[in-house]
Amino acid sequence: MRLSLFLLMMIPAWVYGQAFPARNITIVVPYPPGSTSDLLPRAIAPLMSQSLGVPVVVENRPGAGGNIGAAAVAKGGDASGHTVLMAPTPVLAVNAWLYKEMPFDPARDLTPVINAAATPNMIVVPQGFPASTLNELLSFAKSKPGALSFASGGSGTTSHLCGELLKTTAKVDMVHVPYKGPAPALQDVIAGRVQMMCDNLSNVITHVRSGKLKAIALTGAKRHPQAADVPTAQEAGLPGFEMGIFYGFAVPATTPRPVVQRLNAEIAKALRDPATRERLDSLGLTVVADSPEDFARFVAAESERMRKLVAASGARVD
Repeated sequence: MRLSLFLLMMIPAWVYGQAFPARNITIVVPYPPGSTSDLLPRAIAPLMSQSLGVPVVVENRPGAGGNIGAAAVAKGGDASGHTVLMAPTPVLAVNAWLYKEMPFDPARDLTPVINAAATPNMIVVPQGFPASTLNELLSFAKSKPGALSFASGGSGTTSHLCGELLKTTAKVDMVHVPYKGPAPALQDVIAGRVQMMCDNLSNVITHVRSGKLKAIALTGAKRHPQAADVPTAQEAGLPGFEMGIFYGFAVPATTPRPVVQRLNAEIAKALRDPATRERLDSLGLTVVADSPEDFARFVAAESERMRKLVAASGARVD
């Protein structure tokens, strides 16, 4: 009797695993086109489509620091695995502490699938800006309180939080200028309309290499192989100053476990493709490709770390 009951309980999971995918898979990117959050899923979508035998399409649903697109997935009612969320650090670990009201609870409404890749942030300034080191930048800011502005890809993004953390850690007065995505923010920094940005290495590295932007410091624990000559903020005199971003994927919390495991395996397979890995390496991304369980533990720890950072910075998005 017990064996029969156990077999009956196992049938739904087996059926879900066998039936998936049954139709197109949509990866929802809660940010505008052009950012790494957009480029990464577009890099792996063709490989996933080929492996799974169904079209895998990428759909941008930007707004509210990623909350609009994330809520559409978390609360959209499709927990079959055919709707997947590109879920970077702000969505899974930051927004809950920044926004007074959230349209979803990332810890309750979403299940982490895989941490695809990660990258530190980099502090950059226009090529003509009169500072080439972090000490020079901070000296400039302290000599002219409120005169230095820093751009971000939007309120609540890691570029915003990085600037706020710099303000509180170095005790400088800077003005935050939010944009609708990192691309327009970087264009204004390149043009000199805004003096600084602390954005993801993957977003800024091509502009640094081309000479359009000047790298000041990396906000990682150690130097990055794609920018080995750029010192870390810690090396430049700000101990423990770290800010980066992970690019994960998540699905609604009630998605069957076999489907979560299948998505994890397919995304990891695409990430390990030599051409894809080379492309991501060139963007300054380090492939992670962990298990759903490991990613869930990492998200919980990172969320707690970000809670403390947000509280220390006083940053809020109301």
